[in-house]
Amino acid sequence: MHQLDALKQFTTVVADTGDFRQLAQFQPRDATTNPSLILKAVQKSEYAPLLQATVERHRGAPMEEVIDRLLVRFGCEILSLIPGRVSTEVDARLSFDTSATVARAERIIELYQAEGIHIDRVLIKIAATWEGIEAARQLERRGIHTNLTLLFSFAQAVACGQARVQLISPFVGRIYDWYKKQAGSQWDEAAMAGANDPGVQSVRRIFNHYKRFGIATEVMGASFRNLGQIVALAGCDLLTIAPDLLAQLAQSDAPVVRALDAEAARTMDLPAVQYDEAGFRYALNEDAMATEKLAEGIRAFAADAVKLEQLIQQA
Repeated sequence: MHQLDALKQFTTVVADTGDFRQLAQFQPRDATTNPSLILKAVQKSEYAPLLQATVERHRGAPMEEVIDRLLVRFGCEILSLIPGRVSTEVDARLSFDTSATVARAERIIELYQAEGIHIDRVLIKIAATWEGIEAARQLERRGIHTNLTLLFSFAQAVACGQARVQLISPFVGRIYDWYKKQAGSQWDEAAMAGANDPGVQSVRRIFNHYKRFGIATEVMGASFRNLGQIVALAGCDLLTIAPDLLAQLAQSDAPVVRALDAEAARTMDLPAVQYDEAGFRYALNEDAMATEKLAEGIRAFAADAVKLEQLIQQA
């Protein structure tokens, strides 16, 4: 049995791509997209007609509506190929505006519903700022399910659990990147691999906390740099994996064993943690890695949203 099938015994595998033509071969249950992945996809010649058709059909509409329609078009194509859910992201430039995030999310859901897609097949992706988490709390109460992204800290995860969001996406690879860069020449790749990887440790801590305290929010490890990080999180609720790493898993027959165990976590002696807004902001501020990576991630997604707008204007 290759590693991909072995991993599927313990964990729901999700494809992290906007390139829906790659999906079928890996048979993921769910798929996730973000502005950067959609931007990458629409620059490929095979997706140019999809971009063109969407722009033509909605020419004259406000730019933000055309973008949402393009995202939903990709989402519908993805949903035709998978049995589960697709994650579609709210514009990162709204990351500090709760009411605007709620309004944008509601419109994205309305666009999906107009295409005959059931509300339970869509997760609205929102950056895990305090304002984003509050927007997610409001959306979940209205039956709109959310995926809180750009999540780098335990404090963000705790606040998401309190808000009863459907799913969180802690970013393993970007955490690893930060610690590796900080260490510079002192970094020992072998010593910091697998279970010792700081990104892996972050997800394990969040997973154990959620299971210990009966928090229903799903944990989906994201942003992987190598197979070792993925295998070290076997047993996580979900893992969203880029197509190149899915291909590597499918070509490897190295063993995969359960690394995260919900049953074991339930018996752990862990402290209960809760945050109000001031406590959340202070805890996030205390975590230099999470503070820097959250800001950097929002900037990068916002920049790619601008590039997408430029492509639409040229179409």
